[in-house]
Amino acid sequence: MNTESHVKIKVIITGTTGMVGEGVLHECLQHDDVEQILVINRKPCGVTHPKLKEIIHNNFFDISPIGNQLAGYNACFFCLGVSSVGMKEPEFYRLTYTLTLHVAQTLSKLNPDMTFCYISGTGTDSTEKGRMMWARVKGKTENYLMKLHFKKVYNFRPGVIKPTKGLKNTLSFYKYLGWLLPVVKLFAPRYIITLKQLGLAMIKAASAGYEKQVVEIKDIQALAKSNL
Repeated sequence: MNTESHVKIKVIITGTTGMVGEGVLHECLQHDDVEQILVINRKPCGVTHPKLKEIIHNNFFDISPIGNQLAGYNACFFCLGVSSVGMKEPEFYRLTYTLTLHVAQTLSKLNPDMTFCYISGTGTDSTEKGRMMWARVKGKTENYLMKLHFKKVYNFRPGVIKPTKGLKNTLSFYKYLGWLLPVVKLFAPRYIITLKQLGLAMIKAASAGYEKQVVEIKDIQALAKSNL
C-alpha cells in the first residue's frame, strides 16, 4: 500500500563495494524513477554511468568535510554494514550504531525532506533487550533512526538474500553454498528474497511511500512486486 504521491529520486547510497549495496545500485541505475545517484565509498566501486557520481571518503565517523556535496538529495539507501561474526559488542556497536547515526544525523540536517532506508536484518530486536548482541544493536540503531527529522525512515529487514548474477561483490558464502538457496526457498520461502527484490522495494518505498516503517521480508516482496 502506498501512502504518499510518487516522486522521482535523487539518492545517496552507501556500501556499494559490498554485495547488498552493489545490488541496490545496480537496480537504481536501471530504474527510470531514479534520476541521480551519489555513492560514498572508501574505495572506488568501479561503476560508471551518466547519472552516477562517486565520492571517495575514508572516515564515515566524520563526513563533515564532504557535507557541501550531500545537500539536494531526497533519499538515502544505507547499505553499509559489517557482520557480527567474531566481533565483540563494543566494536560492532561502534561500526553499526555509532557510524550509522553520525551519517544519518548529518543527512537529516542537510536534507530534512529525505527518505532514509536502512538495511537491518530479520530478527532485529526492537526492544534492545534480547540475548542476541547483533539484534540488540540493530534494534537500537533502527529505533534512533526513526526519531530523526527525516521525511520518512524505513528499516528493511531482509533474511537470506539471493545475489544478482554477474555482480562482482557476491559474498563467498553465496559463491560456494549458493546451491543451498533452492533448498531454503523450498522449505522456508518466507525467509529468502532476491537482491533485485530488495533494490526494487527500496526504490518503491522512497518514491511512493509505505505504510510500515519496519519492512519485513513479506513487505519487501510486496513492494518489489508492485515496482515491476
